[in-house]
Amino acid sequence: MNFFEHLPSQWCQALPEAQALLERIQVGQGFIPEIEDVFRAFTTPISEIKVCIVGQDPYPNSQDAMGLAFSIPSARAVLPASLRNIFKEIKSDIGCANTSGDLTSWQSQGVMLLNRTLTTVPGRSNAHRESGWQEFTELVIRYLATREVVFVLWGNQARELSMLVNPDLVVEGVHPSPLSAYRGFFGSKPFSEVNARLTKLGLLEIDWRT
Repeated sequence: MNFFEHLPSQWCQALPEAQALLERIQVGQGFIPEIEDVFRAFTTPISEIKVCIVGQDPYPNSQDAMGLAFSIPSARAVLPASLRNIFKEIKSDIGCANTSGDLTSWQSQGVMLLNRTLTTVPGRSNAHRESGWQEFTELVIRYLATREVVFVLWGNQARELSMLVNPDLVVEGVHPSPLSAYRGFFGSKPFSEVNARLTKLGLLEIDWRT
């Protein structure tokens, strides 16, 4: 599989050095999400990206993995635990109650939902952590850091990137998973904080409803 052939053209032009990285990535057969969704987070026009939320890797359930960090298809009724916790914090932070786990409405407003690792295999988290994806996504973050983008870094894998970006444009904290959410995610108010940073930049706030 040559993943570079599937990277949207705008990113091929922005990151010509990505070709060598993506051509080296070997993940075998049976990976998720489907190839047409692996780069779904990269379909928003680069000029419109104003927030980048960094997750870990795709949900290990093939019916949930859709190429956008933390998001699931609209047809899926049961929310993964991390997304339930995200919605709890949105309710606590800004008062809106979300029910749909499809976060494409965020993407359409300029939120890039980027996992550090873009593929996995069914039933296994972090299966492809050492495959080379993290080198590629670090390259993406370095590029976005040259623009006015607010970065949301949840969890250790995401927070490793904090040194690459302007600290005035970073909202970071623990991962929203059940293993860590009660150690600082709940009550951190990241969504109102992101909007405050956007306001300072003269950009429109994100409507976090889904």
